[in-house]
Amino acid sequence: MKMKSLVSAIVLASAGFVSHSALAADVSNPLQTITLEDNSGFFGALFTGGNAGATFADQWSFTTTSAGNLTADLVSLSGNVKNGLDITGFSLFDATGVVLAGTQLSTGLTDQWSLNYDNLAAGTYYVQVSGEVLSNAAGKYYADIALAPVPEPETYGMMLAGLGLVGFMARRRKKAQA
Repeated sequence: MKMKSLVSAIVLASAGFVSHSALAADVSNPLQTITLEDNSGFFGALFTGGNAGATFADQWSFTTTSAGNLTADLVSLSGNVKNGLDITGFSLFDATGVVLAGTQLSTGLTDQWSLNYDNLAAGTYYVQVSGEVLSNAAGKYYADIALAPVPEPETYGMMLAGLGLVGFMARRRKKAQA
């Protein structure tokens, strides 16, 4: 009787160890570079089948030579809520650490995240996409990033001067008609 209990305990303990170690798999992709053309770029990753329970933290680097407003969107589509990927984070980093954590817009059949940062200085950055593979089916995410230039102070000065000139001309015409 004691032998059966001992064998049962060993079998249960080893089964728990195997399933626990399978959950800890990391399927992160190596650091990759986003090629920005006309201040925008696309990136994404595909996780093949057989990775249920695995986690990932993919990093995508990019460099900007001028200040700008950053917008990035990420989406992962699933056939149902138990397949595909569960995206748990979308963040922007610089050399000193986290600059901005993304905003989750939806989860479930569609995981959608957004990053918006005004006046991003010139430099090298990376975005990190983290999550979990939910099933043994393949899963993927897609993302885009865009940088809109920040107008120089001279541009605002010219705009104000132009508006002042238009106002002056309108006032002069009104006086001439009166």
